[in-house]
Order: sequence, then structure tokens, then C-alpha cells
Amino acid sequence: MARLVMKFGGTSVADIDRIRNVARHVKRETDAGHEVAVVVSAMAGKTNELVAWTRAAAPMHDAREYDAVVASGEQVTSGLLAIALQEMGVNARSWQGWQIPIRTDAAHGAARIVDIDGSLLVERLKQGQVAVIAGFQGLGPDNRIATLGRGGSDTSAVAIAAAIGADRCDIYTDVDGVYTTDPRIVGKARRLDRVSFEEMLEMASLGAKVLQVRSVELAMVRNVRVFVRSSFDPPDAPQIGVGNLPPGTLICDEDEIVEKQVVTGIAYSKDEAQISLRQVLDKPGVAAAVFGPLAEAGVNVDMIVQNVSEDGSTTDMTFTLPVADYDRALKVLEGAKDAIGYRILQGSKDLVKVSVIGMGMRSHAGVAAMAFRGLAAKGINIRAITTSEIKISILIDSAYTELAVRTLHSLYGLDAA
Repeated sequence: MARLVMKFGGTSVADIDRIRNVARHVKRETDAGHEVAVVVSAMAGKTNELVAWTRAAAPMHDAREYDAVVASGEQVTSGLLAIALQEMGVNARSWQGWQIPIRTDAAHGAARIVDIDGSLLVERLKQGQVAVIAGFQGLGPDNRIATLGRGGSDTSAVAIAAAIGADRCDIYTDVDGVYTTDPRIVGKARRLDRVSFEEMLEMASLGAKVLQVRSVELAMVRNVRVFVRSSFDPPDAPQIGVGNLPPGTLICDEDEIVEKQVVTGIAYSKDEAQISLRQVLDKPGVAAAVFGPLAEAGVNVDMIVQNVSEDGSTTDMTFTLPVADYDRALKVLEGAKDAIGYRILQGSKDLVKVSVIGMGMRSHAGVAAMAFRGLAAKGINIRAITTSEIKISILIDSAYTELAVRTLHSLYGLDAA
């Protein structure tokens, strides 16, 4: 029998009926003889409500008190699920992050997990007790509740799975796995049976919303097998899938994937912006003069393209950033004009980044050229390009998002038969 961590997001525990449905999923696993720990999010919409309350109380508020308020949503859910399980005859109790304890750093509101002592949990699991754990929270160095930032319950689940030596961490969500691209855009998108940690990390960071990026990073570092599945499948439905797993997607080490596709999926990220500095004096330290102040202002820069003039005296620098950082970045660059030495500052919004991802790119040539030809044939202009060993990202006008995603999805043979 296995030791499992089961994580349920906000839509899965949105009301009492759905919490009872979650309890039936948990009971199915305990009836099968598995040791089970459950990690839950707050009910759908509850965290937003709690955040709004803190802002209404005071626009500038103590981050420690903010954490005390917003962490209460998961506390409620964990208690309700424990009650529902007990009603079904399952030995269960709720745990808050500080009771385990999950130790974090001091960054209240966006803390990172430092350590988890899973010994007491393991002892209780061996005794047949189900641990229902409030996600998204831990205990800071000041012995106060610290929350992990948006999507932090995924990170909680993976970290707990690592701490207790779980065989698998099952992430139950409102979709039934990871798809080759967004099924809302491409009707022929296919559910993937297995995805490597590296591919999933790229997909999550480039726009796929199935898993939080930090949780995938942690899973890869600690080699925690993560299984994405739907909480809305009937709890008593046949657990039949690929490789002795129920329907869903397994995120695992590359070595577990026998047949590697050249391209695994197409991701896209909206709300991208672009800034260009024209005729910048080409001298040592100019890049630091540009990106140093932006970093100090908290602007997250992504793609960077630099073109030096023919005589080598000036250069053009273009980079991308989130739309939310656009206005702040322009102000920073305008203020640093003399230090940078540019003549023209240009910018544009309403862009999208489309990415082609696949482990097979390591051993196959011409993957990028195929994308460029395919997009050119559709009249889609590419504004910027960046690549890594397993990824190609292309910046285009957002009006062409769906056309570009569909084109690339078909081009690499990802459409379902």
C-alpha cells in the first residue's frame, strides 16, 4: 500500500457538498489501505474576501496581521473536512501549519518553506489516522503564522509529501490533467499521460495555470512524483488509466518517460509588454545602468535582445516585462536617461508570449525553424525570440494569440486524432 498526499484547491472545497465529495475521495483511498495526508485550500473566493477585509481595515497594514487573517480560510476548510470524514467513520484530525510545524522564512505574505518536521505526521499516518492539513501557511522565525503567497497550497502539499516520504502527491483540481495546450483555444488538445519536471516547470512559468511554479520547482528538487487529476470525477468511478494510475497526468523524472515527444506542449502568457531603448551609447556598464534600476524598482524583465550598430558606437536594447510593471519601468528609465545615454524610448503593450516546450528539442534540429516558417505562413510577425534547451518563446501581438497557438499545435503533431 502507498503513502499519499492529496491536495484539494478552492473550487474543490467551495461549499459543504463539495467538501463531502472530497471526503469520499479521501475515504476511497483509506479503504484501499493507503496512508493519507490531505492538504486543503480555502473555499473558493474566501481568500480574496479576507484580503479585501485587511485592505478595508487599513490600506497599509502589518504583514504579520495580514497573514493571521488570510490564513484563517484554510483553517476553516481543514476543520470542516475533518468533521465530514469523521461523519463517514474515518479517523481524521485537522492540522494547522504551525502544529506540524512547517517552518518558513520571515517574508510574511510570501514566505518560503525552510523545513518540515514530518515525524509526528508519519507516526499518526502509520496508526491509520488521516491528517487534514491547512495549506498555504507555516510558522515564521518570529513564531507567528506566515503565508506562502498565491497558490501556496500546492507548495505546501509537495513539501509535506517530501517530508513524509510520500509515494505520490495527488493534486486534485477542476481539470483532469495537463494538456498539450489550452483546450479552450484548441479543441483537439490532448491530455498528457506523463510530463517531465523540467517540461512542467517551463509550462507553469510560461502561462499554464494547472500548477504553481514554486511547487513544481520543489517537486523537481526533491523528486516528488506529482499526479494532477480532477476532483469532479465521481469518487466511486473506476480508477483506470495509464500505467496503473487513474485518469490524469503524472509529473515525474525524465527517466520515467519511455517515449519522449519532440514537442510536448504549447503555452502562452498574456499581458506582456515590450520596451526598446534606441541609440544607446555602447560602452561598458550600459546594461547594468539599464537593468540595475529596474531590478531595484521590482520590475521583472524577461526577454532581452541587443543589436549593436554597424560602427559599434551605439546599440538598441529591447526587453519584455509584465504589463503590470510597464508604467513603473518607463518612469525608472526616464529618470535614468542621462546615466544610460539613450536617444529614444519606445514601448508597446497588448503582446503575448507563445512558447513551444519539449524535452525532445535537445536531440532534434530544426524545431525553431519550423515554428518561424509556420507563423510566417500565417502572416504573424515575431517581435522577439528567446530559447533554452527545451523551450522556444516568441513574442507576438496579442490579436494573433489563438491563431499562433493553433498553428503551432498542429505543426508539431499535437492535435488529437
